[in-house]
Amino acid sequence: METRDDGRLDGDDGPFEGGDGGGGPFAGDDRSDRRDDFEKRTAPYRRELLTHCYRMLGSVHEAEDLVQETMLRAWLAYDRYDPGRASLRTWLYRIATNRCLTALRGRTRRPLPSGLVGALEDPGAPMTLGAEVPWLEPFPDRGATGPVFGAGAAAGDPAGVVAARGSLRLALIAAMQLLPPRQRAVLILRDVLAWPAAEVAEALGTSTASVNSALQRARARLGEAGLTEDEVTEPPDHEQRAVIDRYLRAFEDADLDALRALLTQDVVLEMPPVLNWYVGPDAYVAFIARVFAMRGTDWRLRPTTANGQPALAAYVRAPGDDTYRLHTLQVFTATHGAVSHTVVFQLPTVFTAFGLAEVWED
Repeated sequence: METRDDGRLDGDDGPFEGGDGGGGPFAGDDRSDRRDDFEKRTAPYRRELLTHCYRMLGSVHEAEDLVQETMLRAWLAYDRYDPGRASLRTWLYRIATNRCLTALRGRTRRPLPSGLVGALEDPGAPMTLGAEVPWLEPFPDRGATGPVFGAGAAAGDPAGVVAARGSLRLALIAAMQLLPPRQRAVLILRDVLAWPAAEVAEALGTSTASVNSALQRARARLGEAGLTEDEVTEPPDHEQRAVIDRYLRAFEDADLDALRALLTQDVVLEMPPVLNWYVGPDAYVAFIARVFAMRGTDWRLRPTTANGQPALAAYVRAPGDDTYRLHTLQVFTATHGAVSHTVVFQLPTVFTAFGLAEVWED
């Protein structure tokens, strides 16, 4: 027998059977009490389920929809949930994982520009929009800690490291988009959530041998993606803050020399939904100079975090305007005292997910 998307086995009562009659969750005078009990017991898992669905989908707003669907299905099946077969947390993850797999059927992956086209050498090249591309989105941390990020393998091998906050880093989420959905699910359940192979097999309706094989292939594919340890492990917070504080001051001062001093020799700059992306400090600084020439040099940047990484919400005041207006969200990989990767998002869905005000507010 295979598992259903609600985490139970075929042959069991399905999540939508029973309806309002019989002994279902909508029956009798205890409906309100049961609903309160359900919401109280599931509330602690909503945030980590959102993180889980984001890892699978690469989209915050789609992840939010899938969490809502997961909770609806769980509620409708709640009277048939058997704690002797699985913890509530495991049961919810089963539902969420299978809902994500269903949602991913026939979908194209969510990339960053560097995963679609080659880098450009000319920072003055015409800007090319990928308007039809379903872009990878960053994830707003909002101070999330602990089990939201999961637990995983010990640090060391970049291809196998999916641990703690590092399991949410943007480079790793982008690399996981290269995996077929079921391999992605196996990797997350095994390496992020540290589920036993047998439990993953039961959740996905497959064999332990198939799970182990899928995990091996997934890890190998991540290795081929060229991830470095710096991209998937978490540098000390104070080190990151110091680098980004200097970057913020240099950017607001329009000090290109100071910006250049903060960049690694192989720094990457990419800007979805624009396909253009660049490698190296010369191209990076030349492109920022182009932005200053186009938009002006009067900027205000507000620190935030995304994917466990430092980020800046950038606002610009155009000549003749008296208001600083939202321009981009910039997410940084900062290691060893320098910026090695910047992803600049100018997507309305990202601004909404991060709750960014349209104009600068002191």
